[in-house]
Amino acid sequence: MKSELSGALPPSGLLERETLILASKSAARRAMLENAGVAFEVRVANVDEDAIKAVSGDLDAATLAVRLAEAKALAVSRDDETAWVLGSDQTLAFDGGLVSKAKSLDAARERLKSMRGKSHQLHSGAALATKGQIVWSGVDTVEMRMRDFSDAFLDAYLAAEGQILLSCVGSYRLEGLGSQLFEAVDGDYFTVLGLPLWPVLAELRREGVIAA
Repeated sequence: MKSELSGALPPSGLLERETLILASKSAARRAMLENAGVAFEVRVANVDEDAIKAVSGDLDAATLAVRLAEAKALAVSRDDETAWVLGSDQTLAFDGGLVSKAKSLDAARERLKSMRGKSHQLHSGAALATKGQIVWSGVDTVEMRMRDFSDAFLDAYLAAEGQILLSCVGSYRLEGLGSQLFEAVDGDYFTVLGLPLWPVLAELRREGVIAA
């Protein structure tokens, strides 16, 4: 299991009281916590997401995001019961179905073409575990409305962003050129990036992991 110490140090007066582990390799989630002044380690959870999805067909997209987040938090917490572990995951609901990460840029192109001019929902789930037990979980949802962009713009976008889009559930990064794919977003920006940051920070304060 990969372990990496975050390079961010919390500002004076905001020192963490407990060890926090982020069970995710997401650069966006890491940046959110670092920018918020939270000290943490990164340990990527060894979780078979496809297997979890396969046995979770009865769940809606929002609940599935929470289940995946809990699985990641538990996987790391069971290996280190001395720490607090934050797991997080994101699902995308579109046209009555669940959208997964594209396997190729051609697949990403077809997906984005199908979503242009329409709305979809992003669900960001989070879970906090300690001593091998989930102590909190939650989810936040954002409504995303894509503009009716041209094929020429789509081709230029895919060429500019490249393979990194295959790691994004919607084949876009709102913090980059992907912002130009949209005409409106209804919800929290942090949720779009993959973490319901405000509820997570509130729970970390409540548990005494970070200073209140």
